[in-house]
Amino acid sequence: MVMDKELTINDEIAAYEGLRHHLEVEHMGKWALIKNRELVSLFDSFDSAAEEAVKRFGRGTYLIRQVGAPPVSMPASVMFCPDYGTLRV
Repeated sequence: MVMDKELTINDEIAAYEGLRHHLEVEHMGKWALIKNRELVSLFDSFDSAAEEAVKRFGRGTYLIRQVGAPPVSMPASVMFCPDYGTLRV
């Protein structure tokens, strides 16, 4: 049995770049969630996109990018960890 190669963040970025023109014409300012080189969905906020990504894909590799915004570079150690409904003081 041949295992599929794990996609990297660079694969997801390349997929976004292939969709970028269409997204910028039709969905400027929305947040795109890309997984397995496919557009999963568009969201009105980063939080909505991140919540859906974590719910569906856990800690896997995926890309969340705001349509029309320049790419943001973050260290690999940075990970979104939702903590909805918990008030910390």
